[in-house]
Amino acid sequence: MTPSDTGPTRTGPPADVLRPHAEQRHADELAALARADDRVRPPGWRLSPWAVVTYVLGGELGDGTLVSPKYVGDRRIVEVAVATLATDRALLLVGAPGTAKTWLSEHLAAAVSGDSTLLVQGTAGTSEDAVRYGWDYARLLSEGPSRRALVPGPVMTAMAEGRLARVEELTRIPSEVQDALITVLSEKTLPVPELGEEVQARRGFNLIATANDRDRGVNAPSGALRRRFNTVHMPSPATAEEEVGIVARRVDEMGRSLGLPEVSSGMEEIRRVVTVFRELRRGATEDGRAEVASPGATLSTAEAISVLTQGMALAAHFGDGVLRPADVAAGVHGAVVRDPVSDGVVWREYLETVARDRDGWGEFYRACREVSD
Repeated sequence: MTPSDTGPTRTGPPADVLRPHAEQRHADELAALARADDRVRPPGWRLSPWAVVTYVLGGELGDGTLVSPKYVGDRRIVEVAVATLATDRALLLVGAPGTAKTWLSEHLAAAVSGDSTLLVQGTAGTSEDAVRYGWDYARLLSEGPSRRALVPGPVMTAMAEGRLARVEELTRIPSEVQDALITVLSEKTLPVPELGEEVQARRGFNLIATANDRDRGVNAPSGALRRRFNTVHMPSPATAEEEVGIVARRVDEMGRSLGLPEVSSGMEEIRRVVTVFRELRRGATEDGRAEVASPGATLSTAEAISVLTQGMALAAHFGDGVLRPADVAAGVHGAVVRDPVSDGVVWREYLETVARDRDGWGEFYRACREVSD
């Protein structure tokens, strides 16, 4: 089976697209990096490993172009991930919810292949067809098995075009479907027995998978499959300031993409929500002086971003344009209290023992109590 020598051409997104792909959103930066990149590029790559890391972590190019950071964290983690993709080993990003696994996966694919859309979204209902290929059944019935009747999946397309494929939530996929990847990753071929043919991976092909370490007991990858991956563990933000920076940047980006009216700086509320989530996650206050109970909810960075984006919408459309405690209180309550009984006790205890007497938190405490009562 002969693939096209040219991959898809990504143009800028229409103005009304809610969430442009990474390669569309940052097309100017990718183009500037390609022009400035004089280092060795692995076969099939749009950029060198150095340029990919610069795209992900940000920096300034020789012509003065500023590349915005896409991921805030340990540089070595990104370097190891990129180095893995430059070998014949697949990459598995493992971490708690909200540690930017999907975010990093998307941007790596955009920088390496110029295409982040070759995606298999893992669920309990993901079939082997989604990983390998399916059939146009109208053609199949009229013509029998043929190339025209074949519907390639994202992994097959990535193999044929020498691009990166992405598999999200690997441990959500049934084990027998996961194992369809073993031949792909070990032999770099995908047999199509119905046609008596196979697709051989072109240079540049590789695969990035993500897995939630809270889902280990769902469908843990077999030993045979796990050996085909290099595993990189994605940590939660190390410090409160680092997490505040991540949340503030993503909230601002989401507000602009959603077309929300501008809201006055809400850094105080961002810091407060991040502090609440971090303390409840850790089971202790930031200063380490008091222990607190932890709810069943994950309370990830991603959930903090969601709470604050909702708060911005409330402040913009129903408030005075300033992000206030009343705008985030309902979102925080909804994120923390998933079980009204056990989580409700944990949340009320946190409010009474930590929030009530903390300097500058009086308005937040009252707003949260009003929502909780």
